[in-house]
Amino acid sequence: MKLWGGRFEGQPSEVFERFSRSLYFDRRLIDADIRGSQAFARALEKVGILSAEERAQIVEALEKIKAEAQQPEFFEGSTDEDVHTLLIRKLKERTGAVADKIHTGRSRNEQVSLDMRLWLRDECRHAQTKLCALMEALLDLAEAYSNAVIPGYTHLRQAQAVLWPHYLLAYFEMFHRDCARWDDARGRANVLPLGSGALAGSGFPFDREAMARDLGFESISRNSMDVSADRDFVLDFLYAAATTMLHLSRLAEDWIIYTSEEFGWMELGDAVTSGSSLMPQKKNPDSLELIRGKCGRVIGCLTALMVTMKGLPLTYNRDMQEDKEPLFEAADQLIGSLEMARVVALSVKLNPERTRAAAAESWVVATDLAEALARSGVPFHQAHQIVGKLVLESLKRGKKPEDWTAAELDKFAPEFRGGTARLLDPAEGMKSREILGGTGPQAVAKALTDARKRVQQMRV
Repeated sequence: MKLWGGRFEGQPSEVFERFSRSLYFDRRLIDADIRGSQAFARALEKVGILSAEERAQIVEALEKIKAEAQQPEFFEGSTDEDVHTLLIRKLKERTGAVADKIHTGRSRNEQVSLDMRLWLRDECRHAQTKLCALMEALLDLAEAYSNAVIPGYTHLRQAQAVLWPHYLLAYFEMFHRDCARWDDARGRANVLPLGSGALAGSGFPFDREAMARDLGFESISRNSMDVSADRDFVLDFLYAAATTMLHLSRLAEDWIIYTSEEFGWMELGDAVTSGSSLMPQKKNPDSLELIRGKCGRVIGCLTALMVTMKGLPLTYNRDMQEDKEPLFEAADQLIGSLEMARVVALSVKLNPERTRAAAAESWVVATDLAEALARSGVPFHQAHQIVGKLVLESLKRGKKPEDWTAAELDKFAPEFRGGTARLLDPAEGMKSREILGGTGPQAVAKALTDARKRVQQMRV
């Protein structure tokens, strides 16, 4: 059945019907479409279109259809144009002519917007739940090796020593911001479009405030033309998804590098790695590589919808049907990647001896030495020059920081007197970085405690 056709003498071509059909992907909106239609039936009763008996009949029938829709065979053999026409057909099979009243004063434009907003509200919460689980896994991993020292990098060159938990907390902060983005995306979606009609507003005096309360919306759209043309709320979701995936991809890249033979800092469990069909020795980080790869797909989904929307005149255009496939694709890849990242994090085994050796062998202590000189009264530019010359001399002689004695440092430059030699141990220099947000042991311990509380608050 179709929701239109009276103006037409001929039938759509088979090619056009096949080309424009969307049921194969918008079918996942069935629950949202049912919830919206039930609320609309109650609104129709209030304006006198449906009797109380008819409203009850429709609402009950839709509830039964909702249960049936959970069965795999529910959609088998359906040739309906979209999920909305399928639902009307199923409703009419159960209730007869009364089903023809359900679309009174309602456009598919606002119906689609409503369904997607309902679906997105739930999906934003789903993403947050998965993200919180990953964040908790990262905190577990941080606490498992709370005293481990690793080199921190800039330009992929060893820069300064940091604690392993401090490193993981950097990703925690990224994901915490992502959680806030999901709140924002949910808020953008949580606006009732019903009552807007196709573009000019409904011709029936619906109580939009009551409909919003019925469906749990926080606010009501203010302009019917804007609602018909709007997919910003979908773009907000896609942006949040793309940013979260970007952060996952960066974490994946780090761990791909850190688990390589050249680094050997950490090992992934067998359950999240794979082997080679040719090379028996291989243990490949496929799970992380797939997360990194899927990031590109999600960014592509955001780009695809932005390009689709950029040239559309007001208000609705059929191009906007192309919003759903990138939306669903991004949501699926995001949830799958978050689940995978959590499992990977739970499998990680750090090699603290290897990371500490990596820090000790490099000159990540150089800044600590320069700042110690500055605290003793040496102008920082001069301190920078002194330590730079020490590094250069060490490289020429093949000496690591730990190879220098206090006496040798004093002889190299008298400014090093006063216990500066202890800072040749990377763990010692960290103790001067107890500033809020720094890698000092006490600051990091406090940050871990705070992070636990923040995750718990997000889960409430």
